[in-house]
Amino acid sequence: MKIILISDVFLPPFQTSIGMIVKNFAQELKNKGHDILIITSTQDKKEVGQFKYQGLNVWRVYANLSPRLRSYLTLYNPQSVKLVAKIIKQFAPAIVHVHLIHYLLSYHCLKIAKKSGAKVFLTVHDVMLFHYDKLMPRNGNYIYKVNAWDRIKEAKKRYNPFRNIIIRYYLKYVDKIFSVSNALRTLLEINDIKNIETIYNGINLNDWAMDFKKTKAFRKKYHLDNKKVIFFGGRLSGAKGGDQILRAIALIKRRVNNIILLVVGEENRYVREMKNLVRKLRIEKNVIFTDWLETNQLKAAYYNMDVAVFPSLCFESFGMTNLEAMACKKPVVSTIFGGPKEVVVDGKTGYLVNPNNIELMTDKIVDLLKNPQKARGFGEEGYLRAKELFSLHQQVERILKWYNKFIKI
Repeated sequence: MKIILISDVFLPPFQTSIGMIVKNFAQELKNKGHDILIITSTQDKKEVGQFKYQGLNVWRVYANLSPRLRSYLTLYNPQSVKLVAKIIKQFAPAIVHVHLIHYLLSYHCLKIAKKSGAKVFLTVHDVMLFHYDKLMPRNGNYIYKVNAWDRIKEAKKRYNPFRNIIIRYYLKYVDKIFSVSNALRTLLEINDIKNIETIYNGINLNDWAMDFKKTKAFRKKYHLDNKKVIFFGGRLSGAKGGDQILRAIALIKRRVNNIILLVVGEENRYVREMKNLVRKLRIEKNVIFTDWLETNQLKAAYYNMDVAVFPSLCFESFGMTNLEAMACKKPVVSTIFGGPKEVVVDGKTGYLVNPNNIELMTDKIVDLLKNPQKARGFGEEGYLRAKELFSLHQQVERILKWYNKFIKI
């Protein structure tokens, strides 16, 4: 089949988990003999046009929105829709599969795709179909119907009273919606979004096999010999639990010698806030900020750690970092909020904790640091779980069955 994948972000320059998910998905489809084209955005007009990335055909479309106008222009972005329509018409796909269009390319791409005669699919990776940002708890509950007042508080001057109505209008052009977890599916359905099937994110375990030389070089670069290493990474923000893990480190260092927290993520304003808290807690010798790491370096970071910690305070749709750690046979301590409960088995592949309970999170991390045999066992079980339930091959096969079902219709 001729298949177009659409995503606001792709590699390079957007070094994000969504970009990696789309890239891996596209390569798996290509390996199965399908003709693949990726449409993504660029904020630099000089980069508009076609290029190849790791053997994949990619079209960059210009889209550069002011954050203040995003709630309006991501419904219909005049910067990009004409070129997207032209590309789809020229390629004439049987399938258009959209992953992320709520930042730059706009939801109108769904209508363009459907009007072209293609079958249209949408994978939902977050809560942006009905909300403006990360979903935080309301009265301790993470699964609830978001009301207008919730949106106004989050969006402030960005609030668009017609946004959700128009999004649901565009969803009528989608043949099937995929959710990356059952928790996200439940949340979507509570917020009036239907026609959903859960298909988890997948991982190619072969891509995460250890490279001994790179792992050793990484350990030497960051002086990790004879250290107990804790990993915290991703898109760093307060909602991801940055303050909580730093406060836990201040407690852990009293109970475990030679600990290091590796903070892996792009330097941003929140990272600067984290560095201020590091100084306030007097844990400068226990924290290393690596900035963003490309894939091989990220893999080396995972293999040099003893435990990975993902203490999100917000609703987590899936938690790809959990799966990456499991692919490297490492135990995880992860949030109880959202999709990670479907990835991590508490007491078998890691621990699930409420990250607001810093003392409990500290105890679980210390338990794994002081019991390396248990930690290795959790890591092995996590690897087997990733292999059995979350392989990229399995997830792509499930999606292809849906493609074929609608093509036959």
